[in-house]
Amino acid sequence: MSSSSAFNDEKGGSSSVGEPEYGHDPASGGIFSSDYKRHDDLKEMLDSNKDSLKLEAMKRIVAMIARGKNASDLFPAVVKNVACKNIEVKKLVYVYLVRYAEEQQDLALLSISTFQRGLKDPNQLIRASALRVLSSIRVTIIVPIMMLAIKEAASDMSPYVRKTAAHAIPKLYSLDPEQKDQLIEVIEKLLADKTTLVAGSVVMAFEEVCPERIDLIHKNYRKLCNLLIDVEEWGQVVIINMLTRYARTQFLNPNMNESLLEEGSGGDKTFYGSDEDEDDEEEEKDKKEEAHAMAKRKPYVMDPDHRLLLRNTKPLLQSRNAAVVMAVAQLYFHLAPKAEVGVIAKALVRLLRSHSEVQYVVLQNVATMTIKRRGMFEPYLKSFYIRSTDPTQIKVLKLEVLTNLANETNISTILREFQTYIKSMDKDFVAATIQAIGRCATNIGEVRDTCLNGLVQLLSNRDELVVAESVVVIKKLLQMQPEKHSDIIKHMAKLTDNIQVPMARASILWLIGEYCEHVPKIAPDVLRKMAKSFTNEEDIVKLQIINLAAKLYLTNSKQTKLLTQYVLNLAKYDQNYDIRDRARFIRQLIVPTEKSGALSKYAKKLFLALKPAPVLESPFKDRDHFQLGSLSHLLNAKAGGYQELPDWPEAAPDPSVRNVEVPEWTKCSSREKRKEKKVEKPFYSDSEGESGPTESADSESDSASGSESGSGSEESGSGSESEESEEGSESEEEEEDEDEKDKKKKKKQELKKPVQESESEQSSEEERKHQRKMKQCKSDTESESEEEDSESESSHSESEDSESEVEVKKKKKAAESKPPSKPVKKESKKEKKEMSLLDLDDFEPTPSPQVTPVNTFLSNSLVTDLEGLSLSDAVLSPATIAPSSALKSYELLHRITGEGLSVEYCFSRQPFSPDANMVAVQMQFTNNATSETKNLHMEDVKLQSGMRVKEFPEIELLPAGETATAVMGIDFCDSTQAANFQLCTHTRKFFVSIQPPVGELMRPVFLTENEFKKEQGQLMGMNEITEKLTLDVKCRNEHAIVQRVTTAANLSRVPCGSDKECRFAGRTVNSSSLVLVTVATKEEGAAQLTVNCEKMVIGTMLVKDILLALTQ
Repeated sequence: MSSSSAFNDEKGGSSSVGEPEYGHDPASGGIFSSDYKRHDDLKEMLDSNKDSLKLEAMKRIVAMIARGKNASDLFPAVVKNVACKNIEVKKLVYVYLVRYAEEQQDLALLSISTFQRGLKDPNQLIRASALRVLSSIRVTIIVPIMMLAIKEAASDMSPYVRKTAAHAIPKLYSLDPEQKDQLIEVIEKLLADKTTLVAGSVVMAFEEVCPERIDLIHKNYRKLCNLLIDVEEWGQVVIINMLTRYARTQFLNPNMNESLLEEGSGGDKTFYGSDEDEDDEEEEKDKKEEAHAMAKRKPYVMDPDHRLLLRNTKPLLQSRNAAVVMAVAQLYFHLAPKAEVGVIAKALVRLLRSHSEVQYVVLQNVATMTIKRRGMFEPYLKSFYIRSTDPTQIKVLKLEVLTNLANETNISTILREFQTYIKSMDKDFVAATIQAIGRCATNIGEVRDTCLNGLVQLLSNRDELVVAESVVVIKKLLQMQPEKHSDIIKHMAKLTDNIQVPMARASILWLIGEYCEHVPKIAPDVLRKMAKSFTNEEDIVKLQIINLAAKLYLTNSKQTKLLTQYVLNLAKYDQNYDIRDRARFIRQLIVPTEKSGALSKYAKKLFLALKPAPVLESPFKDRDHFQLGSLSHLLNAKAGGYQELPDWPEAAPDPSVRNVEVPEWTKCSSREKRKEKKVEKPFYSDSEGESGPTESADSESDSASGSESGSGSEESGSGSESEESEEGSESEEEEEDEDEKDKKKKKKQELKKPVQESESEQSSEEERKHQRKMKQCKSDTESESEEEDSESESSHSESEDSESEVEVKKKKKAAESKPPSKPVKKESKKEKKEMSLLDLDDFEPTPSPQVTPVNTFLSNSLVTDLEGLSLSDAVLSPATIAPSSALKSYELLHRITGEGLSVEYCFSRQPFSPDANMVAVQMQFTNNATSETKNLHMEDVKLQSGMRVKEFPEIELLPAGETATAVMGIDFCDSTQAANFQLCTHTRKFFVSIQPPVGELMRPVFLTENEFKKEQGQLMGMNEITEKLTLDVKCRNEHAIVQRVTTAANLSRVPCGSDKECRFAGRTVNSSSLVLVTVATKEEGAAQLTVNCEKMVIGTMLVKDILLALTQ
C-alpha cells in the first residue's frame, strides 16, 4: 500500500485531463487506496489570483464533463468563483453549476445571493445563465425566489433572457404545481412577445403548464402564424403541434361536405372488404343520407385564419429539419381540405433519403396516410421500392405502403417487384412479402388467381420458411373460393411429409379438414399419417389433428372411426391440458352416448359450418386516431403526456376573438409601405387596360404581406377569395378595402368601353398598348427580381402574365406576315388575347350549334391540308397534326333544371396554358330566361384524391338571350372519375359534374415511324391489348378510319409506309404515359386493333371506345 501511495505522490497532481489517472490503475493496487490528491492542480488553479489560470481550469473541467467524467468533487472550488469579475470565467462557472446544482443543493444554496446579483448583471448572457442555474436548484425553499426571478426576466430587455425565463417556467411548475396561476400570468405576458427567439420557448412552456387554456392563444394566433417561418426549428415543431390542436377546436372541418357525401359510399371499404353483398342496400342508404345532408348543409367557406395557418406553414415543407417537415405534414393531414393535402407527399418522400431512424418514423406515418388518402402517394410509388441495404424494419414498412397503394392500375408493377423480394436472404422480409402478396390478392380480385398460382409455385421452394408462409397465405386465399382449387388442396396434402414448421402443418390440416368433401380419398390417408406422428407434433398441430379426425368421423365414419378413436385416446393422456380438454369435448360431441346432451345432434353443423373468409387488413388501419408524428402513433399506444387531437366543432366558434386592436402608428407605417410599393410599380398606374385578374392577384399578395398564397383554389382572382386573404392578414388593412373595391369597379367599367368600339380601332389601340406594356413588363420584371423572397409569389404571377403577352405578340406578328389576311382568324386571336388579359367572359363567339374552342389558331382548311402530308420533322407541334373535326359537346345543365340557364361543355383539345397537366374544358353558358343572370361562378368543388381544378373566371353579367364562353382546367389524374362542383348564380346553386371520356385524357404527340416501332417494342406483354373487329361499311378507307379514331381519342397520326396500317400516338395529360394505337386492315373489312399503353386501365378503356367508333 505504501509503495503505491509513494508512486502516486511522485506523480504529484498529474491526474489532470488527458493523462491516465494512476490511482485507478488496477495493476498499481491504487484501487484500494483513497486518492486524496485527485484534481489538486485544478483546485490550485481555481484558487489562484490570475484569471487566465482560472479560465484554463474551467475549460478543462467543462471538457471533462463533456467526456462524461465525474467532476462533482470540484464543486466547492468552482462555486467560489461564481463572483469572479471575468465574464468568460463566469460563463463557464454557470455551465458547471447548471450540471451539478441539483446534486450539490446545499453548497449551491450558499451562493444563491451571488446568483441573485447575477440576475442584475449588465451582460445578458450572465443574467440568463444566473436564471438557468437558479431554476436548476431543485429545492422547494427557494420557489419564491425563483418565481420573482422569472417574473423579472420575463420583462427583461433582452429576448435571450426572456427565452430563458420561458425555459425556467416548466422547471418551476414541476417543482411546485401550486404556482400554476402565477406562471400562467407570466406565460400570457411572454405569449404577447413579438420576437421569434421567445415564441418557440413560451409555447413549449404553455404546452407543459396549461395546454387547456386555449383562450391565451386567441389574441396571439395571427402573430404566431406570421412569426412561424423565422422561429428556430425546434420552436417551429412545438408551435405547429400546438396550432394543430388549436385549429381543431376553432375552425370547421374543411372536408365536412365530402364526408357527408362519401359516408358509406365504400370509398374506404373497397380496400379492405368485399362490398358485393351490401352494394344495393348501401346505395339506397347513401341516396337518402345524401338528400338529407344536402337539405341541411350550408356551403362551406374557409375561415381566413384557417387559410392563414395553411399558407404560412406550407413553405416549411422545404425545411432541412425532418421534424419540422413531419409536423407540417401532420398539420396538413389533420386540417387541410382534401384537394390540398397532396402537397405534403413530395416533402415526405424527400425525407426517405435521410437516416434509417428518420425513414422509420416517416414510413410509419406514410403507411397510415396511404389508407385514408391513397392517391396522394401514387405518383411516388417507385420511392417506396425496397433497397437491399435497407434494414428489415424499413423493408417491412415499405412493403406495407406498397400494399396500401396497390390498385388495378399499378398491381402488375408491384407484383413484379414482389417477385424479386421473395429471393431475398432476409427471411423475415420474405415472409412479410408473401403476406403482402396475399393481401393484394384479397383486395384486388383481378389478380387473385395469378397470386395463388405464384404462391403454389413457391411451395416447391427449398427454403422451408418460404414454403411455410406460403401455405398460411394460400389457406386464407382458398377460403374465398375453395371449390375451384381442389388441385391445390391435394398438392398441399402431399407437403405434410416435408414441411416441419408447425403453423404451416396446422394450416394444411385445417384446409383438408374444412374441405374434406373435395378430397375424399386423400383426407383419411393424411389422418393416418398424422396419427402415427401425433405424439411428436407441436401443440398447435395436435389440435388440428383432433379437429381433422372429428370432421372426417362426421363425413366418412366408415374409414376413419378407428383412427379417430385412436387419436382421441392419445390426446386424452397428452401433457397439455388444452389438448386433453379438446379431446374430451369432441368425444362427447361426436360419439353419442346416453349421457351426451342435445348438442351431439348438431355436431355436423358445429364442425362443418360455413366459415367466412378472413379479411386481411393493414395493421395501420385504425392508427390515425392518434395524432400523426406523435410517439403514441409510433408505438400505437397512448404515451405519457399525449394530448388527444380534439374533434372538429359542429358550429364555428366566434372568429372575432382573434381580432387585435392595432395602435395608430402601425397603421401609418403600413400605409407608407404600401404607398412606397405603389410608387415602385408604374405598370398598374399608367395603363388604361389594366387586367382584372392581375390586379386582384396583386392586391391579394400585398394584403397577405408578401406571404405565399395557398393552393390553386386561392389563386383565382375572385373578389371573395381576395377578401378572405385580406382578413387573414393584419386587421389594419380593413379601412382601405372599400376604396380598393371602388377602384376595381371603375377599372372594369373602363375596360368594358373599348369592347363596344369598332374592331379596327380596337386592334390598333391594342397594338399600341402591347408595345407600351412590353417595355413596362421588361423594366418591371427587372425591378422585381431584386425584391425579397417574401414577394416571390406575386412577382411570379406577374412574370407569367408578361410571358403570355409576349407569346400573343409573337403570334400576332406571325399572323401579319402571312399572305392575305383572314378576318375570322384575327378575331379569334384578339379574343384569346382579351381572355389572357381581362376578366371578360361576356364575349360571344359566332353562334353555332356546336361549341368551338376559343383558341383555335388554325382554320379547318389548313388542318386538312396538313393532314395529308407524311411529316417527318419533329419540330411541328402536335396541335397542327390533330384534325380539328367538330368537337362533341355535352350537356352540363339543362335549361329546365337551370331555370333558364343552360350550359354545354366540350373538351377543346387545346393545351391549358395555366397548367399543362390539366385538360381544357370549354363551357358555353346560354341565358334562355327573360331576366339577366349575374355572378356565374364555381363553388364547393368535390374531387377524388389527386385531382385538381382551375376554376373559370367569374362571369359578372349574362343578359337575357345571350351566350358567354369560359374555359376551365381539370386535372383528372389520368382517371375517368367525375369532377363534381356547384355552378352558382347570384340566386341559385346547381350541382353538376363533368366526366371525361378516356380519349380526352390524352394530348397528341408526334413520333416518326422508327420512334413508334421502338416505343411499341418496349410496351409489350401486359401493356399491349389486341382486339379483332369488322369495320363498319362506311369506315373501310384510310381517311374514315383516321377521322373516327381521332374523334374518339385526342391522338395524332404517325407516318406509316404501309397502306394497310394506320398508326396514332399520344401521351396522357397528367403522367405523360405513352399511348400507341395501331389499326391494321385486312380483306373484307376485317381489321385488328392494337393499343400499347403503360397504364393498363386506360389501355383497356381506350380499346372499348375505339372499337365502338370503328364498328358503328
